Amino acid sequence: QVQLVESGGGLVQAGGSLRLSCAASGLTFSTYTMGWFRQAPGKEREVVAAMGRSGTTYYADSVKGRFTISRDNAKNTVYLQMNSLKPEDTAVYSCPVRVKFKYVAPVHDDEYGYWGQGTQVTVSS
Repeated sequence: QVQLVESGGGLVQAGGSLRLSCAASGLTFSTYTMGWFRQAPGKEREVVAAMGRSGTTYYADSVKGRFTISRDNAKNTVYLQMNSLKPEDTAVYSCPVRVKFKYVAPVHDDEYGYWGQGTQVTVSS
């Protein structure tokens, strides 16, 4: 049974930093592309970043230069380091597994599965 558990969210002032973690179990973690998505109240879910099994990365334009995705295959964990946070980064952040490859870019949430509960990130101005 695949399980993903996100942690590390919280309340931070604008300009601050947070590091999110996502612990995976029940799958051969190193063989999967992992993504970070977020959903703010009243908005559609959007991709934040993704990392392939070879280490290739993708970032949404809105977070380039501020967020960094990384993974530790020995710990079955993917991370999202978030710096220079802005109020518009406020959302619930989730780390699903990419299970389909209909498209080239890893940005479509319908290609991902095993969504966890997510972790709330709130950035105050």
